[in-house]
Amino acid sequence: MQTVIFDLDGTLADTSGDLLAAANAAFDALGHPARLDPVAAEDQATALRGGRAMLRLGFGRHGAIDEAAVDAGYPVLLEAYAQALSVHTTLYPGVMDAVERLRVAGHPVGICTNKPSGLAESLMRDLGVRDAFGALVGADTLPVRKPDPAPFRHAVELVGGDPARAVLIGDTETDRETARAAGVPSVLVTFGPLGRGVEALSPEALLDHYDDLDRVLSGIWTD
Repeated sequence: MQTVIFDLDGTLADTSGDLLAAANAAFDALGHPARLDPVAAEDQATALRGGRAMLRLGFGRHGAIDEAAVDAGYPVLLEAYAQALSVHTTLYPGVMDAVERLRVAGHPVGICTNKPSGLAESLMRDLGVRDAFGALVGADTLPVRKPDPAPFRHAVELVGGDPARAVLIGDTETDRETARAAGVPSVLVTFGPLGRGVEALSPEALLDHYDDLDRVLSGIWTD
């Protein structure tokens, strides 16, 4: 039976609003004039690449990027984010119905994210959906993170699956490269900030809406 592993940010849920708010709180705490815009596509896309990416974007708009400042701001950002994980975050339409269909059909499901595992666990509990997934592997679960294939394989093994008979559903180049490194198909969603721009990454399939997940997966599975 095929295993389905999901990325979290930008794949299961739009977390950009809360991530950008945390970055702006960090800039405030550091006394820096940088601000990120929650409705700007560039800023939304950067948010889904992680905290350090947001800090670099903000600092870079006000001069040279200072990696020491990024290092100093990162724990401040994480603390701000931990205090407001799910104020603006929403699950994408149809996602939990799709996950339930997979479970009923016997497909193990899990999460592999580059979000710190404690924050990811808290967010999924806040959203009331943690129990739907058999495992959650975060950025700090192993010594390496995506695009290294080890976290993906670990997530598959934790839900009792075969790493050679799995698929990764994500939204970025990181997910595409993780799947490639693991030797499995990738499905990239088109409803994130990158839109259909993810097509340029040449995934095995694109997903426009979770209502179509069953059909998309059947198109890439050979058994």
